[in-house]
Amino acid sequence: MARKDELGRAGEQRAADELVEGGYEIVDRNWRCRSGELDIVAVRGRDLVVVEVKTRSGTAFGHPLEAIGEDKLRRLWRLARLWAREHPDVSLGRRLRVDAIALIGRDPRVAEVDHLVGLR
Repeated sequence: MARKDELGRAGEQRAADELVEGGYEIVDRNWRCRSGELDIVAVRGRDLVVVEVKTRSGTAFGHPLEAIGEDKLRRLWRLARLWAREHPDVSLGRRLRVDAIALIGRDPRVAEVDHLVGLR
């Protein structure tokens, strides 16, 4: 189990690094409340972006983004709105968006990265 946790943490770090390189500012990571957790919250321009990160060593069990079904997406949007309400200093005047980043590879530092913008 520790290996899976390590892979996930390394994947989230790589995703955060990729976002920063792409002009995003990370404002929160691993935010938790009773309803769940947000992996990364970032801002870029007028957008407040909640990013779900999925890291897998391979695709034997499907693409990592396939793990984001309708229920998960609804939960992400609910959590995103909750985060925004609790952080008006950051969220006021920004458009809320939910993205997903998938990393595929045994080593997240060099894994293939797929960034889906604007999940609905």
